[in-house]
Amino acid sequence: MDVDLRIPGLDELDGISRALGEWHHDNGPLHLHPGDLGWYSLRGAAATAAATRVWSSGNTALAIALIDGPQLLRFAMDPARHQDESLARRIVADVGEPATGVLDAGSATIEARGASALSGQLAKEGWVPDEPWTPLRRDLTGPVEVTGLRVETVEPDSTDEWVAVHWSAFRETPMPEERVRSFVHGWRTAAKGPFFGSARILALHNDSDNDTDAVAVAVAVATVWSAGVGRPGLIEPMGVHQDHRGRGYGTMMTRAAAAALREMGSSSAAVCAESSNAGAVSTYLAAGFTAHPEVSDWRRD
Repeated sequence: MDVDLRIPGLDELDGISRALGEWHHDNGPLHLHPGDLGWYSLRGAAATAAATRVWSSGNTALAIALIDGPQLLRFAMDPARHQDESLARRIVADVGEPATGVLDAGSATIEARGASALSGQLAKEGWVPDEPWTPLRRDLTGPVEVTGLRVETVEPDSTDEWVAVHWSAFRETPMPEERVRSFVHGWRTAAKGPFFGSARILALHNDSDNDTDAVAVAVAVATVWSAGVGRPGLIEPMGVHQDHRGRGYGTMMTRAAAAALREMGSSSAAVCAESSNAGAVSTYLAAGFTAHPEVSDWRRD
């Protein structure tokens, strides 16, 4: 079988998203999801295409990867190819040769969940397991109980508050004004791209009908991404503002995100958290998710 490696064009992103969606199943690995490309697309569709690599035979995609940051490669593979030794050897050869434009020389990380042959070949080439992650899923065949605070679907043009909460959840420093503008512009850019039709931007507010003097503010945020009806949806990201932690808002936001995915036709809600982040794992468990066996990325020192 002849295998080609290429950087896709802008007109291929729709097809790549569909292929990734078709490779996701409730009993399969939580590998690269259409929503991962959607989240990356806040940089723009052109940047997303430039960061994507496709291994294919003829017109059939066999494996898709996203260069999701310096020296970080995140894979999804056709489930029928998970044990394909020939394909695995070709991918590892391409990854190990800087001239192919996949990874530079030096330290790097590869996420290859479920791709058993690829993982085995990486191990043979000296890659070692990195820190463990915990995949979590919640079945959506039944209704999701959402109680407590008001959840708003945020429009791309009105994401200033969403961006501020997200920054607070993941950073320890005040958010520079130019970063706010850039992030908000990113959402507007993503809304014009090929992935936004499968997305929903959500914010949880702490307003109360019993307190007319209270000022409603967003306390937690999330974005959800569908992979198609009857397939697992992704929560990426979810975070709680630093000033509002410890009040159960993360659990409320996660349940609301799962409910949104159910409305979009997803069969389950999925997320993967660093196993060392006990708070994140406990939040998802409290929201009705089930933890699955840990997985590790592969690291080249």
